[in-house]
Amino acid sequence: MTVRLSVRARLTLVYGSLFLVTASALVAVTYLLTVRAMETRLTSAPISRAATTQIVRPAVPLDRIEGLLAVKATAERQLDRQKHDVLEQLLQSSLVLLLVLGVVGVGIGYVVAGRLLRPLHTVTATARRLSESNLHERIALAGPQDEIKDLADTFDRMLDRLHRAFDSQRRFVANASHELRTPLTINRTVLEVALASRRSPPETKVLADVLLGNTARHERLIEGLLLLARSERELQTRAGTPLADVVTSALDQVDGLSDEIDVEARLGPAAVAGDPVLLERCAVNLLENALKYNVPGGRVWIRTGERDGMAVLRVANTGRPVPSYELDTIFEPFRRLRADRVGSADGAGLGLSIVRAVVTAHGGTVETVAREDGGLAITVRIPAAPVDAGVPVPSGRSAPGGRGPGDPGPGSVVTDE
Repeated sequence: MTVRLSVRARLTLVYGSLFLVTASALVAVTYLLTVRAMETRLTSAPISRAATTQIVRPAVPLDRIEGLLAVKATAERQLDRQKHDVLEQLLQSSLVLLLVLGVVGVGIGYVVAGRLLRPLHTVTATARRLSESNLHERIALAGPQDEIKDLADTFDRMLDRLHRAFDSQRRFVANASHELRTPLTINRTVLEVALASRRSPPETKVLADVLLGNTARHERLIEGLLLLARSERELQTRAGTPLADVVTSALDQVDGLSDEIDVEARLGPAAVAGDPVLLERCAVNLLENALKYNVPGGRVWIRTGERDGMAVLRVANTGRPVPSYELDTIFEPFRRLRADRVGSADGAGLGLSIVRAVVTAHGGTVETVAREDGGLAITVRIPAAPVDAGVPVPSGRSAPGGRGPGDPGPGSVVTDE
């Protein structure tokens, strides 16, 4: 298990280690110099010259000489004990002082590291706070022109570029929405008039009908691209939205696609904080994908509920077996599975791409699993929000041909079988 230390903790350890090493070296040098000085200057007290002269004279008694030598040996032993006691006391005091100064040094290093890293905390807090809606904010770090200020100024210049890029994207989406929809709307109107006119020959009506279908497909493609661009941006609207209501509305929109498909829905209580329009589009795309990429007489299961603090929306369907290597590509734009599936030619290949973009914008995840009997099981998990007491949550619903078995119960998401 790897222990992750913050930069402040690592700097504190570096400062404390350097201080302890330096202080230990200072104590060792001081101790050695003290020992050398004591051995050089503190020697045994010399016997007086008169006593020495008396020792060498023949007239001095032998017992007198032995007494003087005993006194000298005793003085030397006392001096050695005193030197040992002084050095031992010096060493103990130095170690205690070294320990105290080490603790103080670590504390001072922690405070100093915090002050040095304070500008980086400002940069981090600003980066976390910034989003698409407040890219106009800047760090504007004050202080000396050092490496940290250079980093903050570089970050500000990057924000300037991002702000211009996001503004350009907003203008592009707005202009594309107008410039692309307008000619298609005019073409559709002209073709509808040609179809409704009695003076148009049959060949013209057949051609107008084909062109009208192509125009409708191009309109869906443009709508999908614009919705994908909007889904990948930051959410502008956040409201408490029950998933059951979202799925109920989505079922109403795909009602015409489920004539030959048995749709079974169990809508448990679950709510998220997000954009209701985008969440509804996400549910519609999941249901359309489950209905189109199905087999005649197939089934679709829809479940909502809460699990582990996450609001869960699960859509599973029958169909042909899906290879596992294709699961990672179905969320890419303009990517479909097998072309021989029911209704595969009706879509633009953006449905699941929009689903992933919407879920990501809401801080959620998408999990796709190939069912053993064929088809897919797509599970969307988004952080749950408190459900308003006054918002009714449907207990169950079944589309035409469905069974509507009832509510799975709070906090649960039942399996599709």
